[in-house]
Amino acid sequence: MGILDAIFGRSKQVQPNLDALFALPTAALTLEASAQMHPTGVGAVCFRQVEGGPFARLKAEVTTLLGGSEPEEVHDDFGYTWLVVRREPSQMSELCTDLHAVNSTLEAAGFGPSLLCTTIGLRSDAGQGLALVYLYKRGTFYPFAPVNARTQDRDNALELQVRAIVGGDLPIESDVSRWFPVWGAPGV
Repeated sequence: MGILDAIFGRSKQVQPNLDALFALPTAALTLEASAQMHPTGVGAVCFRQVEGGPFARLKAEVTTLLGGSEPEEVHDDFGYTWLVVRREPSQMSELCTDLHAVNSTLEAAGFGPSLLCTTIGLRSDAGQGLALVYLYKRGTFYPFAPVNARTQDRDNALELQVRAIVGGDLPIESDVSRWFPVWGAPGV
């Protein structure tokens, strides 16, 4: 950052650090022990919708990287595409490796600016869903705890509790106004 950037209040944009995804298994263990939240075995990469031949080839490449297991493609009402990866809930490390591979492949193919977030789902013994959301453009995580998608209610107290629990495991987004809801995120 140069002197003019400092004078005009500009800051250097944070670069994504996809390796941060490898900290998710530790955070999931911490949440299991402290909050009885268990992995669902579902993770997803969300990006602005793209179509056509290049994306079809890219999806085939991702399928190859995932050992022939084709990710499910889901389109939401907001114009985003989710590539959903499923593993056994006990295979959290493998799920994170798969999500890293999907993100890296999209990034290498020039879709980096279209990447929005990556989520992994957790669920409590009582059935409360939770997503740990990785913001691609910020390189940080935040928790999202939907209560009712129809009325768009979320459990803010649980989100703050989860922030406190996993703050030592994950780089948490400090600006809570960036903790946007990901209604309908797969696996939550």
